[in-house]
Amino acid sequence: MDDLKRLVAELEEIQFFKAGALCVIGCSTSEVIGEKIGTHSSDEVAAQLMQVFRDVHVRTGVDFCFQGCEHINRALTMERSVMERYGLEEVSVVPVSGAGGSMSQAAYKHFKAPVVVEHVQADCGIDIGQTLIGMHIKHVQIPVRTSVKQIGGAVVTIATHRPKLIGGARAQYK
Repeated sequence: MDDLKRLVAELEEIQFFKAGALCVIGCSTSEVIGEKIGTHSSDEVAAQLMQVFRDVHVRTGVDFCFQGCEHINRALTMERSVMERYGLEEVSVVPVSGAGGSMSQAAYKHFKAPVVVEHVQADCGIDIGQTLIGMHIKHVQIPVRTSVKQIGGAVVTIATHRPKLIGGARAQYK
């Protein structure tokens, strides 16, 4: 998990994580251990990753939600209080390793009052293993470049967002 620790340290330096912001995490533990996504889920790897994200939450105040796999339509696991603050609607599913993925399962076990929601518009996200989190990040998504390109064997993509530019040729922006 040294790769992830280096990554979050770098992101903390640029103030990527903001108190009260929502960050979506997509993670294939199979990819982290060098296997094809969805083929070798690892509860052990998920638990180690979860600890790193838990520590980031404590240090920065950012809220995390964890995207499940395609078998639960990429639904997201989060704390009930976060769901309520964002006015989201709970769906009925419990993520497990074979349907949801080890990372979502670990989040569900970790949270004090876990819930699953179908969609969010998060402020930012970290995609570990090409799990396709873009659908859950506010428009307009912009990539964040870091020196850490992989966590274990998994490719890492990081995104945040900016407000839409509207108005045309005469419009002015900050």
